[in-house]
Amino acid sequence: MSQIKKLIHQETALLAPGVYDALSALIAEQTGFKAVYLSGASIAYTALGRSDVGLTTSTEVSQVLGNIRQRISLPIIVDADTGFGNALNTQRTVKDFERLGANMIQLEDQDFPKRCGHLSGKRVIPVKEMVGKLKAALDARRSADTLILARTDSVAVEGFEAAIDRAHAYRECGVDALFIEALKTPEQMRKACSIFSKSIPMLANMVEGGQTPIHNAKELGEMGFRIVIFPGGTVRSVAYNLKSYYASLNQHQSTQMRREQMLDFDQLNATIGTDELMELGKKYE
Repeated sequence: MSQIKKLIHQETALLAPGVYDALSALIAEQTGFKAVYLSGASIAYTALGRSDVGLTTSTEVSQVLGNIRQRISLPIIVDADTGFGNALNTQRTVKDFERLGANMIQLEDQDFPKRCGHLSGKRVIPVKEMVGKLKAALDARRSADTLILARTDSVAVEGFEAAIDRAHAYRECGVDALFIEALKTPEQMRKACSIFSKSIPMLANMVEGGQTPIHNAKELGEMGFRIVIFPGGTVRSVAYNLKSYYASLNQHQSTQMRREQMLDFDQLNATIGTDELMELGKKYE
């Protein structure tokens, strides 16, 4: 059994922090996490300085994924948005992401232009169309160890019961995990788990300030969720600290006031493995 399969079928919930580039993924690995979640929203935030409204492309996500896979060995759950098009686009996305090292690929049922699952104004495609895309994704993967995660955004569009119906349809396709986005109450979260968690791993998405109440991974595991992600928390923390850093630098004209909140030159080089890289270079001199 692959590592990602073992992790999502264990008794405790798998906590996967959001990452957006090779450095954030490397530090997550060094901190002791067992898997990471490559957030499409976070790529939009950091690479484009834009909102999560479908502006990122499959090529951009592929480049980030490839860079991350070169630096870490952890399982990577990858946000593939809508598959970046129809069923054929979805197949290409799955093939590319699998080749670059994705261990679980998330696909959602939003219509284009998609948007963050916790923004208003979403639209969803017909169930039949999404079922076709999921079947295309399952057919496209080369290994059954590359898992397909089906996400529905229909709670905000069609209501909770319709989202449950969609999740049933997606599970019947043979996907490996389910993600019902933007559940609004603990009661909805528990009910969704009571329906599905005994037959398929469920993912809980924790968005600070979003539609779903925030719980810790232990609490979510007790509800029945097997995967817990905090996808955008990393960028929100980085943005908070950058605002503070730049404000201090502008005010004091020096970084001395923030030295205790920074890695120095040597500490950063130790984090990214500069000495090991230099030793490797000497081998070929």
